[in-house]
Amino acid sequence: MTRSDATGLRAAVGAYAELLRVPNLFTAPPDVVVGAALAAAAGATVPLGATAGLAVASALLYAGGTTLNDYFDAAVDAAERPERPIPSGRVSRAAALGVGLSLLGGGVAVAAAAGGARGGLVAAALAAAVVLYDAGLKGSAPGFLTMGSTRGLNVFLGTTAAGLAPSAAPAWLFAVPVVVAGYIAAVTSMAADEATGGDRRAVALAGAGAVAAGVAAPALVWAVGPGAVAVGASGLAAVGFLAWTGGALRAAYRDPTPETVGPAVGTCVLGLVALDAAFAAVAGAEWAAVALAFLLPAVGLSRAFDVS
Repeated sequence: MTRSDATGLRAAVGAYAELLRVPNLFTAPPDVVVGAALAAAAGATVPLGATAGLAVASALLYAGGTTLNDYFDAAVDAAERPERPIPSGRVSRAAALGVGLSLLGGGVAVAAAAGGARGGLVAAALAAAVVLYDAGLKGSAPGFLTMGSTRGLNVFLGTTAAGLAPSAAPAWLFAVPVVVAGYIAAVTSMAADEATGGDRRAVALAGAGAVAAGVAAPALVWAVGPGAVAVGASGLAAVGFLAWTGGALRAAYRDPTPETVGPAVGTCVLGLVALDAAFAAVAGAEWAAVALAFLLPAVGLSRAFDVS
């Protein structure tokens, strides 16, 4: 391979890494870890292999969603974000469509292989929600809720590792996907105008969602009662989540411009890993540690690639 070939390959890999939002991919598996932890806390046996397979499926589904997002946003990005891979010409729009659909299909297939028919159905519902959001609901209240639902479904996807039927699950288990969905819906609302300006009300809503989620996690863990160590781990993760997202949200609220709102959105997306860890402690501190381990590559890669 010549030097020019190597340079071209690096450029192509970099372009697709931007398209897929590589840092964000590491925020998807922790959702699955939470779902598996919920199933374990409910008394189900959670196979490690199935959980790992569903984690891979969630990353594929997320990558498909970000790719299709840029496919459908190509015209808007040409005006607002011309440096992105498609408007800059580094990735063709047709290639983005093919890659995005392939990733979604691969995610559903891997989920079915790892989580059985129930895993495949949840993944298919998640993929459908992704397409609905990217193709037409973006920027609207239904769109914000749809994007939130993708994260809630991602948590629920993790429960299929144990083959836990919804009818056999305790009521408290369903609260976690709902809380996560609400938090992401609020963050998505804030992100709607991140490229052109900001809305203090949307920032405040995201802040309220973060506080509600950060309080709900240790409260749930305490109520389920896995032990003092687990409750402490959940509390620490929740405090870290609130402190990290709170700083970025305060800056965005004081001066809601693209320079503050964009980073706040990115911080809230990455912060979901810490929130997931707080919820995962419901099955023990070790589950929280597994979820939190994904934060290192997510934050590290965010220094080289955009998150929002």
